[in-house]
Amino acid sequence: MTLSAELFFLDPEFEGTLQSQLRQFVASSILSKRFLPGEKLPSSRKLARHLGISRITVTLSYQELVADGYLATRVRSGFFVAENPPGTRIGMPRITAQNRVDWDVRLMRQFSGVHRVAKTFNWQDYPYPFVYGQADPALFSHSNWRLCAHQALGIKEFDSLTSDYAEEDDPRLIDFIIRHTLPRRGIRATRSEVLLTVGAQNALWMVVQMLLGPGRKAAYENPGYPGLREILSRSGCGMCPVPVDSEGLDPEALPTGAQVVFTTPSHHAPTTATMPLERRHRLLEWASEHDFIVVEDDYEFEMSFLTRPTPALKSLDKDGRVIYIGSFSKSLFPGLRLGYLVAPEPLIREARALRFTVLRHPPGHMQRTTANFLALGHYDALIRRMKDAFQNRRTVMAEALKAHGLDVAGAAGFGGSSFWMRAPKGVDTETLALKLKHKGVLIEPGRPFFDGTPAPENYYRMAYSSITADRIAKGVAIISETLKQAWQKPPGFA
Repeated sequence: MTLSAELFFLDPEFEGTLQSQLRQFVASSILSKRFLPGEKLPSSRKLARHLGISRITVTLSYQELVADGYLATRVRSGFFVAENPPGTRIGMPRITAQNRVDWDVRLMRQFSGVHRVAKTFNWQDYPYPFVYGQADPALFSHSNWRLCAHQALGIKEFDSLTSDYAEEDDPRLIDFIIRHTLPRRGIRATRSEVLLTVGAQNALWMVVQMLLGPGRKAAYENPGYPGLREILSRSGCGMCPVPVDSEGLDPEALPTGAQVVFTTPSHHAPTTATMPLERRHRLLEWASEHDFIVVEDDYEFEMSFLTRPTPALKSLDKDGRVIYIGSFSKSLFPGLRLGYLVAPEPLIREARALRFTVLRHPPGHMQRTTANFLALGHYDALIRRMKDAFQNRRTVMAEALKAHGLDVAGAAGFGGSSFWMRAPKGVDTETLALKLKHKGVLIEPGRPFFDGTPAPENYYRMAYSSITADRIAKGVAIISETLKQAWQKPPGFA
């Protein structure tokens, strides 16, 4: 890689020669790792022209840096950062401003410090990754995705890469969602009732921005999706956590006066409970009777390999009260960040305008690549492959959990991709997760899913979407043994 001349600059207040200043600037950049070993420096002619100094000044500076061990030369190739530059920092000009601003005072709002579900970026380096929501590279069709992306880059589809869609979405992708994806959930919609989003969380954020704020009240599941709770907390609305049971959200437990109710009826996050049809009808009746809006997050309906999925709430809605959120991030890969919002036209119109003010639209090339992948049948083939693999892994994991006596607190009746687990009382699963990580096992502590304090400490989630079947039993055995070491029954305890 050749370093751009634009990365170099001189300080007009520096006390010393131009040659010494340039030499110190390069050396300090190497020592601070802004310039990395093996990177090529700009030619003396190009750098001299950029800095407005003589070429001989640059050449002499480079030669001194070679003599000091910071740079190396290659015949007819120029100057490069040395592979092993000296480790002692030389005197250098002050080229960055001191931070004299008290940002704690300046910031009107702070968004860090929230207790989120921790994600391990290098999860593939661990032999037993029971992590949720990551794509298994062994199942994904890389070659077909690459062909679809290449097609989207072609001259015929040049507009998908370069055009500013403004408030619009790729018509091919919208048509596929309307004609193929939504009908599988029993939902009928028109183009004016569908909006693409940057994943499901972006859709939730837009709904909250449009429907909630100070003086309004939202009800949501507890335990539930931490991302939603964080979004709600920023809106200033009244927050009403509602306990869930083995059938998900209970309409009769909803507080009075809530304007919006958020739910994950098909696959509750994180307990995996599925709301039965009778309760879905009752929830819609309550919505009509008490005049509130229902937001349905249907994030994992494709992973139904044991039984057919229950009809979406949106498909049962006769009053236009249900806002439906779907996502391709779980079924394709999380880095795609592509979801969709389905709602009556007046709300979609406002959501489209809101999206325009923040990010205009999701990247056109990703929209078109996804549309090609769906339309050519690769998506359906991928889902079938994932279902077969997940069903096998689920069977293996269920047997291993039973053999080792681990307590399953929730397992989706239709399939899904994870188990909701309960450790013995007294076990802090955040501490457990750290111990397991050192043994090559990744789990997700359950505390971030709970609202309020004190939150239960002994729940955790184990997914089988990112671990091969042949490693599951060994990973479960390690968890079981670590739990036995972490929780010992007192003498005489039955």
